[in-house]
Amino acid sequence: MDRNLPKELTDLAEKVIAAHMEAGTTIAVAESCTGGLVCSALTEIPGSSKVLDRGFVTYSNAAKMEELAVPSDLIETFGAVSVAVAWSMATGALKNSGADVAVAITGIAGPDGGTDLKPVGTVVFARARRDRQDSEEPSAELRHFDCKGRADVRLQAALCALELLLP
Repeated sequence: MDRNLPKELTDLAEKVIAAHMEAGTTIAVAESCTGGLVCSALTEIPGSSKVLDRGFVTYSNAAKMEELAVPSDLIETFGAVSVAVAWSMATGALKNSGADVAVAITGIAGPDGGTDLKPVGTVVFARARRDRQDSEEPSAELRHFDCKGRADVRLQAALCALELLLP
């Protein structure tokens, strides 16, 4: 199959699509630092339209607030790269889609923008499920990727997000 993305990314996307086809579930993705890379990997796979409901590329804070209803006070208090914002992005993606599962990614790909507390390579992921939304504890994780540049941070973040989409 002729693909434009790294094989490891499309191989994992293929597993995600197959697993959700088998389960009869759909997914949504809310991306910030990956800028649509996760959705791009998913849509490389034939049949992805049966699984991928939609993707939100909410790179700016304004987009996070407008498209996913992330409260401005969360961004002001914790920063865009935080568990609180990632969780809000994931639940906002569920609320604004017909998906069964949503994953959100927000981080600092670099080469600048990092701080001592949140250095370049800091990425936060969250996963929300429609069937557990009312009772679910926030499912989010902060990771630090010690990568060689922006493209590598984005690739590692996309791979992690796809892993979170596996049932």
